[in-house]
Amino acid sequence: MPVYVEGSGKSIFSLPRMDYGSKPADGGNLILSTEERDEIVQLYPDSNRFIRKYLGSQEVVRGQVRYCMWIKDHEASDAYQYPPFRKRIDAVRQFRTESSNPVTRPTAATPYKFWFTGPETKNHAILVPSVTSERRPYLPVEWVGADVISSNLNQVLYDAPEWCIALIASRLHLVWIATVCGKLKSDFRYSNTLGWNTFPVPKFTDEQLEALSASARCILKCRYSHYPKTIADLYDPDKMPDDLRAVHKENDDLLESMYIGRPFRNDTERLETLFKLYAAKIKILETASKKKKA
Repeated sequence: MPVYVEGSGKSIFSLPRMDYGSKPADGGNLILSTEERDEIVQLYPDSNRFIRKYLGSQEVVRGQVRYCMWIKDHEASDAYQYPPFRKRIDAVRQFRTESSNPVTRPTAATPYKFWFTGPETKNHAILVPSVTSERRPYLPVEWVGADVISSNLNQVLYDAPEWCIALIASRLHLVWIATVCGKLKSDFRYSNTLGWNTFPVPKFTDEQLEALSASARCILKCRYSHYPKTIADLYDPDKMPDDLRAVHKENDDLLESMYIGRPFRNDTERLETLFKLYAAKIKILETASKKKKA
């Protein structure tokens, strides 16, 4: 019987919540290049407290750097005292006021902040670019500190445990995303509702989660050892370093052994197992729903 995967507003396998990054809808006025940021800070050193590093999908994958103005409600009057900020805030107000989008126009009342802001990060965030090349052997994923603002071109796990990286950076997760999510041209289009919230996982023990966290750290450490190479450089299938391939293989073997006691033989076996787990979970949820209604 065919199995159809439907999007879900939350993980049906109790994985941490994945959200969209923050969306500016600002006409480009809240975003700063490195040069623009440096110029402002040179003139007004104290203004640096209103500037944060800003990463979209290209910044994550290609190591590019941009910044953004990040101003909270109680800081608006202070930030407005700086001429470069005032000019940009006024431009955002005009852009939103003149917008043809009825959802955007009301946000002209708060032109100093993003149109949509994700949850407040306390310690770190895990970023997953929404679009990625199908040539890469693994999906790109990055760990960043609380000082970084993610754009809406990434899916974000806010303050999620390290073991989530081991899942996202696995072959198992890539074949699931490639199968159930849509594509933009030939690239994979990552969806939190369709890809992450439906991703089947077994019931992990605390020891298994710690092992996956250690595996995630190994992947990140190996990547950082190749600095300044970017994710785009490191995951070019023709140029991927041998040590990085090795730690990913170890991560795959570790994770897959938690599913069936050994690594999978091929992608067909991976998908068969994932779809069986998904179908069984949906049946349990449907049965529970019927009992609740009865």
